[in-house]
Amino acid sequence: METRVNRRKKKLRKGRVFLTLLIISFLAVAGYAGSQYWLGYQSAQGSAQAMHQGEEFERSTPDNGKRNILLIGVDSRGEEQSRSDTMMIAQWDHETDTIKLVSLMRDIYAEIPGYGPYKLNTAFYLDGPELLRKTIDTNFDIPIHDYMIVDFKAFETAVDTIAPDGVPINVEKAMSEKIGVSLEAGEQQLNGQELLGYARFRADSEGDFGRVDRQQQVIEALIDHSLSVSSITRAPKTIGSVQPYLETSLSETAKLKLFSSVLFSGGVEVERLTVPVEGTYSTPRYEGAGAVLELDWAANQEAIKNFLQ
Repeated sequence: METRVNRRKKKLRKGRVFLTLLIISFLAVAGYAGSQYWLGYQSAQGSAQAMHQGEEFERSTPDNGKRNILLIGVDSRGEEQSRSDTMMIAQWDHETDTIKLVSLMRDIYAEIPGYGPYKLNTAFYLDGPELLRKTIDTNFDIPIHDYMIVDFKAFETAVDTIAPDGVPINVEKAMSEKIGVSLEAGEQQLNGQELLGYARFRADSEGDFGRVDRQQQVIEALIDHSLSVSSITRAPKTIGSVQPYLETSLSETAKLKLFSSVLFSGGVEVERLTVPVEGTYSTPRYEGAGAVLELDWAANQEAIKNFLQ
């Protein structure tokens, strides 16, 4: 599988005229932003699942001003404990309007502090985001400053709120196995449930590597869509809708600053990397763990450090 480092520049090329309209639009929606947030929160509150509450997350201030946020996607289904289905490290550089995504494969065979070697996604199951952070730090030598846990229900709700007409995705093949929806090949407008199914599909020869690539495509598509004026006006309601399904170490001020920085950046460059990189892993089987990805740790640590600079 190739190293997946891609970059796309997303620019809204409207110049000062667009900026003026954007400011006017922002002032116009400011009056109802609070009510829309509350409506979104109230509509989601009744069906929200209880999120896992881990230990207090250890945070440090990065010297270079770039924060690494651990994105954890879970499908709790009402369970007290669940494994992390998606693990990404997102680094947002507000000075260059760049988002870097490092996707960590869940079958990576890693040393979990205090427990021994297991698949990487087991760390969250054992003791929540703090243990997952420690495991990533121990094995990859990557500082994690904050985390964000998103239940899959939040993903569906956010997509349907901010993109009521769906998100355009070029589905590369027919997909249906174990994703809860049936998708046909071709360019389509996918709703929240369909987009989540597309991102979770792995019943083909690419397996988890293909699934991770689709997750990255979905995030890029959502960022692209979110930069439209219509999506920006729906942002308060979207944030309110996903709040009950979202657990994070970010403060309210930090969340609003992050979201507004991305939404009003005018353009975002997305760069992505999948770990392990090509030629740096083997696929043995171990009793109690099954098939795993055993890494050349030095090679992957170097690849991540070079990518995140």
